[in-house]
Amino acid sequence: MKKQIISVLIASALLTSSFAHSAQDNSNLDSGNLDGSAPAGVEASSDTEALIGVGSGIVLGAVVGGPVGAIIGAFTGGMIGQAVADDSEIKTQHALLAEQEQQLAMLNQQNREFEQVSEQYNHAQRELAQLKQHQQAGLEELALGLNVQFKTGSSVIEPHFQSQLNDVADLMSLSPELTLDLTGYADRRGDSSYNQALSEQRVAEVSRYLVKQGVDEARLNAKAYGASAPVKDEQSFENDFFDRRVTIQLFNADTAIAAN
Repeated sequence: MKKQIISVLIASALLTSSFAHSAQDNSNLDSGNLDGSAPAGVEASSDTEALIGVGSGIVLGAVVGGPVGAIIGAFTGGMIGQAVADDSEIKTQHALLAEQEQQLAMLNQQNREFEQVSEQYNHAQRELAQLKQHQQAGLEELALGLNVQFKTGSSVIEPHFQSQLNDVADLMSLSPELTLDLTGYADRRGDSSYNQALSEQRVAEVSRYLVKQGVDEARLNAKAYGASAPVKDEQSFENDFFDRRVTIQLFNADTAIAAN
């Protein structure tokens, strides 16, 4: 019984000394990291857990096995305390690793989204370049003059020329400063009054079609000359075909940019 009491007293003395040493270390840590040591609470937590294990082992060993048991208990308790500290550190590292993996996944997702946006931008740039090329070609064609041909005695716009007029309307929407000159003609068959009326009807049909496609009527200048301006002096079946037309020419709002 006396041995056990002595052992407990020894254990208590060791435990008190250990906690005093721990408190001193914590005080040093909290007083400032002037010597470049770790921040307060980082190493102290691990040391405290180890000291708790040591103290618990000393007391338990002293009660059970006397002085020798106290020493053995101290050693065993220290190992248990260190194991608890290591387990806590492992959990902390696992949490940090999980957070880093989540951040990496977010970065990868953002990178994929950026690549998609970049590809969409490049595709839009290619389409814009093609549109500009198409627009330039259309403007050059209109500058030279575009003809809408008609059948004999008709003012009906054929589907092929409707498609061309759709392109003209698109170009006009992209270039609001431009205007169009529409000039109607007829071939030399029939009397002059009939040919004049027919040429006026043809240019009116083309004008109405463009307005229907969204072109402002104020941007269209229409006139008609009947059979008074044939393509060639010699009359023939082929030449008559080219005389039955409405010529479309592009003009700037202030200055003409095309010639006949």
